[in-house]
Amino acid sequence: MSDWYLHLRPRQSTGINFIDSTSLEICLNYRAKRNKVFKGLANWGKSSVGWYFGFKLHLIINEFGEIISFMITPANVDDRKPVPEMTKNFFGKLFGDRGYISQKLFELLLQQNIQLITTLKKNMKNRLIPIIDKILLRKRSLIETVNDQLKNISQIQHTRHRSVCNFMVNVIAGLIAYTYQDKKPSLNLTTQDLNLLQEEHLFPSEPLALTII
Repeated sequence: MSDWYLHLRPRQSTGINFIDSTSLEICLNYRAKRNKVFKGLANWGKSSVGWYFGFKLHLIINEFGEIISFMITPANVDDRKPVPEMTKNFFGKLFGDRGYISQKLFELLLQQNIQLITTLKKNMKNRLIPIIDKILLRKRSLIETVNDQLKNISQIQHTRHRSVCNFMVNVIAGLIAYTYQDKKPSLNLTTQDLNLLQEEHLFPSEPLALTII
């Protein structure tokens, strides 16, 4: 399904990539046990506002707010699991929250010329990273804005689905509708910012430690 979408509305990795997941609730919690439409497909997951029953939308965007990869999984799937599949043919830097911290994933992505940069867990020591990476990591709210627009403008989430097909069509239609927005959330990087990124090397050429701040 994602391959079809990307073929229809192709967008490319620019070397600056942001990753996040968002909840797709398919029914109210008290109705979860009685839901037959998504039996064996949906599951329980926990978001920043609590438990829900449904799926996750995993999303990767570039600095222009363009969707370059996505995947839909049951809500209980670890955020890190879809990343290798989602980042095929990517390069540069991938910025995510602490849910993506994994030395194994970092090393795997490094083999693909992708540097994983994440926020820091409370029990982890700070590390020195280039200033431009710190700046971009703090701009990670860009993808949260995209998720918000997908839900509140493109309406990819509601709890009245009567079939799995209806659910999928609604999500895909919302993603496509988003691509036609005249003004998408963007970092609006200056030429100076881009030159600094070039100097910092989007392509890591030497072994690196897991980069977190």
